[in-house]
Amino acid sequence: MLEILFEDNHLIIVNKATGDLSQGDITEDLTLGDKIKSYIKKKYNKKGNVFLGITHRLDRPTSGVIIFTKTSKALSRINELFKKNEIKKTYWAIVKSMRNKSSDKLINYLIKNKKQNKSYVTNSSNKKSKKAILKYKKILELEKYCLLSINLETGRHHQIRTQLSNIGYPIKGDLKYGYPRSNKDGSIHLHSRKISFIHPVTKKNIEITANPPKNNIWDLCLNYN
Repeated sequence: MLEILFEDNHLIIVNKATGDLSQGDITEDLTLGDKIKSYIKKKYNKKGNVFLGITHRLDRPTSGVIIFTKTSKALSRINELFKKNEIKKTYWAIVKSMRNKSSDKLINYLIKNKKQNKSYVTNSSNKKSKKAILKYKKILELEKYCLLSINLETGRHHQIRTQLSNIGYPIKGDLKYGYPRSNKDGSIHLHSRKISFIHPVTKKNIEITANPPKNNIWDLCLNYN
């Protein structure tokens, strides 16, 4: 089932479920884009192929707000907003209770290992590295965990997962980046909570918030926010 958060003639914004693919990969599993195309085709009785523009991606085990476009014009304009860092995204992440600073700005240089589909922290002298910047703030303390609110200044491969793991706080369930146990459903506790931008066609201010998946820990976070 699709959870559509916003739709007009230009954009369709959904709350991605954990396990959904943002785009095709070697598994050849049905993607979120495929599901949206089927929805559009049925709702508007489209006869031919349905155009759907992919503007950004979320990792398969994560959830939350993701933007698709229904026209090529909207796609090029949204891509331009991303390039100019004019689309603001806020993520939620669950990590074990932090003894680090309750808020901080992390600046690292990351390198991607394509074979492993994993990123590593390296140093600025590595010519293949890319600078990664994020800010985090602890917004809720639970019994064993804490909830972080995260804002990205750059958009690198597995950036949040890599940078939090680097300071000793991998995201709950994220075996790839050092959390000791997986979540039963294969998810990790990383969620794209909010996105805001100026609509590329109508010029209206758009702010979309998505609830995280239903489970005990996320439910506790929602009760306190």
